[in-house]
Amino acid sequence: MNFASEASIATKIRRMAARVRWGQPEVSRRGLDPCRMAIEGDPATPEAFSFLVLGDSGTGRHRRGSPQRRVAEQLLAHGSDARFLLHTGDVVYLVGSSEQYRDNFIRPYREWIVGGDDWRRLVYDRLVFRVPFLPVLGNHDYYDIPVPLALLAGLTAPVRRLLRAWIDLDVGWHGSFVGQAWANAFLDVLAAVPEHQLTTHLDATRTAVVDGAPCLLYSPGHFTRLPNRYYALRWAGVDVFALDSNTFNQPLPPEPQGPAETSAREEGLRRRRQAFELERMALLRSLDGGDDDDARDDRAAKFEQLAEQIRDLDKQLASGATARAGLAPECDGAQLDWFAEALIASWRNPAVRGRLLVLHHPPYVTEASKWDQGQTLAVRAQLRRVLDRVAAALGPLPAGRPLLDLAFSGHAHCLEVLSTGDTGHGDAHIPWVICGGSGYSLRRQRKEGPDLKEGPPGAERDVAHSRLFLGRSGRGSNLRRAYSALRVDVAAGSPLRLTLTPLVAEKASGTWQSYALPGLQP
Repeated sequence: MNFASEASIATKIRRMAARVRWGQPEVSRRGLDPCRMAIEGDPATPEAFSFLVLGDSGTGRHRRGSPQRRVAEQLLAHGSDARFLLHTGDVVYLVGSSEQYRDNFIRPYREWIVGGDDWRRLVYDRLVFRVPFLPVLGNHDYYDIPVPLALLAGLTAPVRRLLRAWIDLDVGWHGSFVGQAWANAFLDVLAAVPEHQLTTHLDATRTAVVDGAPCLLYSPGHFTRLPNRYYALRWAGVDVFALDSNTFNQPLPPEPQGPAETSAREEGLRRRRQAFELERMALLRSLDGGDDDDARDDRAAKFEQLAEQIRDLDKQLASGATARAGLAPECDGAQLDWFAEALIASWRNPAVRGRLLVLHHPPYVTEASKWDQGQTLAVRAQLRRVLDRVAAALGPLPAGRPLLDLAFSGHAHCLEVLSTGDTGHGDAHIPWVICGGSGYSLRRQRKEGPDLKEGPPGAERDVAHSRLFLGRSGRGSNLRRAYSALRVDVAAGSPLRLTLTPLVAEKASGTWQSYALPGLQP
């Protein structure tokens, strides 16, 4: 049995749209931009500033020496300089449940929250942040618990406690209810505003104007809500686009092949799935292996990694079946159209000096369990289609600049800095940072190394190169776990100049060490 279930893309889109009352007549009448927000205090001039990035953090497993808290303390050391924090998703593990927000999110980041000195009294759906905290949705923020497991969780508390001592999966009574907990924690959920109060609420919160359109005002210390599951903001002339990649990560069907080739491919996928399932069952039966935090982390990390790989194979098999039925794979076309139009408008706006992107699933990564997954390749393909469209609309850019100055993602449990090469698409020469090592189990870099290739066998070409990878490395007494976050410094003036400073909390030989790596330019 899987410990998590996932709704369809169509269900995710529908549920999230209902929460923000997408298309509500009063919103349309006012001409509000439903995906744009402004942060109070934006200088609107190209001055220098810094911000912080973290991701894949929301674990409650560790009772002593929490990696998430160690990284949070690193962030706090730079907090006075930060204008905002970006979170690349998976705010709460394992299933984004509201019951786990207190220990898995509020407790480790209490200093960023108003009233955090008494964090036990804080309610997850009434949080107000001292500094803008800007997350995107991760896959775990959408996950739910299968009904049989939910019943088991509630009716067998002694067994749950026993299992927690062994594998500690961060599973409670219920899941996210298709992202409801994340929405209640971070979105301005208009569905919760009584109809007779809606006008007053919009009058009080949609007080900003960006590019001529009224929109939501994010006010640190007072009203700190996001307008939608995907959104855009501007600070000091830099546009930030935040996407929900969970609704365009469905693996694409393979190229059309004959019946024999299709059958062989699917049989290969099923064999891989069976091997992963057998490995997972063996792990469940193996109750030895120590009782310390590191041993529990290793077991839970492997168990959860296998579950992810099985889920990705299931999605690939489902895409093949969908294609044979003559249907197109599910994809959030409305969101991708919005991103294309917003990015084109950003490039045509002389007030904008740079453009950043943040989403959960990385299109390029060298982490061992994610680099060739169907979802990774699907996100790459979908973003290429958008960026090709943008490139065609804009034509050659000044000084050969890429369409995005820097892009951030998570999902892969590591910190990685890489750049695309001449891909032949609109995603060429874009620097990417994968910031997904901020507290949950870490992963290793793939054995194939830092260069990513694509194309048919014998005609492969390089499409990306990794410059830095931090995660799990070494073995035995030389094992090192480098948990991480990132400081980004933006220089004054135009064009955009950035400096990346990795913030690291590393555990080796039972000892923690915190440090910052030298800054590097993307």
